[in-house]
Amino acid sequence: MPEGDTLSRIAVALRPYLAGRVVKGARARLPGPQVSRIVGQKINAVDAVGKNLLIRFEGGLELRTHLGLHGSWHRYRPGETWRRPASRAALVIEVPGAVAVCFDAPVVELFEARAEPVHPTLSSLGPDLLDAEFDMSEAIRRLKDPSRGDVEVGNALLDQRAVSGIGNVFKSEILFIDRVSPFAKLGTLDEATLERILTTAREQLQANARPDAPAGRTTTVDPRTGARLAPSRLWVYDRAGRPCHRCGTLIRSGPQGGQLPRTTYWCPSCQADVAAGPSSAKNQARSKRA
Repeated sequence: MPEGDTLSRIAVALRPYLAGRVVKGARARLPGPQVSRIVGQKINAVDAVGKNLLIRFEGGLELRTHLGLHGSWHRYRPGETWRRPASRAALVIEVPGAVAVCFDAPVVELFEARAEPVHPTLSSLGPDLLDAEFDMSEAIRRLKDPSRGDVEVGNALLDQRAVSGIGNVFKSEILFIDRVSPFAKLGTLDEATLERILTTAREQLQANARPDAPAGRTTTVDPRTGARLAPSRLWVYDRAGRPCHRCGTLIRSGPQGGQLPRTTYWCPSCQADVAAGPSSAKNQARSKRA
């Protein structure tokens, strides 16, 4: 699933072609959003908010897309052949000189801008890690809420109501960098540890959101040493069964979460400050034998 840095880069890429231009045509695949209402409207802004892309119009409308697991935005010249079938286009916006196409997005929503403060998703978002005005104190307050005391930190970082912008890749990478087990309960982590995790998250997202960032993720840059581990690009994510870049212990993976579990990756040695998750005794014994 695209994370906050990806959405930020999409906004930066689309903004020069959409902002300030009047919509000539628009259509959506999903029933519900009457996107014909934006035809003739001038686009005021293209912004990323957490994992959401917001296109704001002069007439007081906002268009929200969420890319889910497989969505993406493309920009084409008028008449240029699309790289994906038109049947996969969830949203098409035509402006003078450009066509913006959102493929495979599960969420395309049009609403009045004045409703944003009470929007069921946007109004509940936690502080955005890529916001220049990121509120560290508020993010920590939400994570330290007593109702989240028994929530594992790996799950908490994916809860956009606590802090927005982190997805499954960065969750595993950030916790590895800071040597925190993804299975540690929030109630066992002090404020200093949470601030350290959020600082790392912010640094990594910012590094990947830069327009001049190299292709692929730069999460292999250790903020403390500056070390880059090419060609893998990632510390632990999608590296189950391979040696840890730090200590050589085999990287583990396992499902984490309730109704919609996500795969978590961790090093049982570098992140062994608490019990290392599912079947921890078996995993640690296997790692020692290796």
